[in-house]
Amino acid sequence: MSSPRRGLQQIRTLTGKVGKAALPYMAFLRISHIEMEKARKTQESESARRLIADIAARLEEIEAEKAALLVALGERPGGPARPQLEPRRSTGVFKIKY
Repeated sequence: MSSPRRGLQQIRTLTGKVGKAALPYMAFLRISHIEMEKARKTQESESARRLIADIAARLEEIEAEKAALLVALGERPGGPARPQLEPRRSTGVFKIKY
């Protein structure tokens, strides 16, 4: 019995076995990619900080406007209490009359 013939598909090579970091140009490309991503994320972070600061400032403006309106109405914190609404006296059944 003879062994089966080996063709081009059976030839073993080292293709793909070299690490990308072992090739200097690949390592520099990866470093530049990482640096660009870092720059983008830094910009996103600064934008988010500005957005949060704008939201906080607007919340303070809303509270100041609310306090001014309450003072104008004569209602101050700790002032006269609002009238309490009476609880509903229904049986809980929804009825429609035609």
